[in-house]
Amino acid sequence: MSEAEPWEYTLYIPNDVRAVTVSRRTLRLILTLYGLIGLVDTAELLATELVANAVRHTKGPAALRVRWAAGVLRIGAWDADPEPPQPPKELRLLEEAEEGRGLALVRACADLWGWQPLTRYGNRGKYVWCELAAA
Repeated sequence: MSEAEPWEYTLYIPNDVRAVTVSRRTLRLILTLYGLIGLVDTAELLATELVANAVRHTKGPAALRVRWAAGVLRIGAWDADPEPPQPPKELRLLEEAEEGRGLALVRACADLWGWQPLTRYGNRGKYVWCELAAA
């Protein structure tokens, strides 16, 4: 497999906090198989935060999507809640906080991040994503 060839995987997950670990380990395996070892640690952190938000703050199913194209890794989480994610706060303001660090970490570690509302097959929801460029 060439590192230049685009690819995409989607992992559908139940609303279960254990899905965060399954998603993180699946992502590590995918990136390792494609030789993208240098992105694994940061990608795992980002996927963990995105999937954790999807599972903890919504009541329905979710999905992790991982895409590689043109030297950029896009990691995204879909969930069934159409409400926008809470804006990320500054990490320095969250040092003592028990919650609320997720999107702040995504903003700090990703090259780019965003979200979009989705309507598909009669289901509503949102897709929160971030990107990492290959070093």
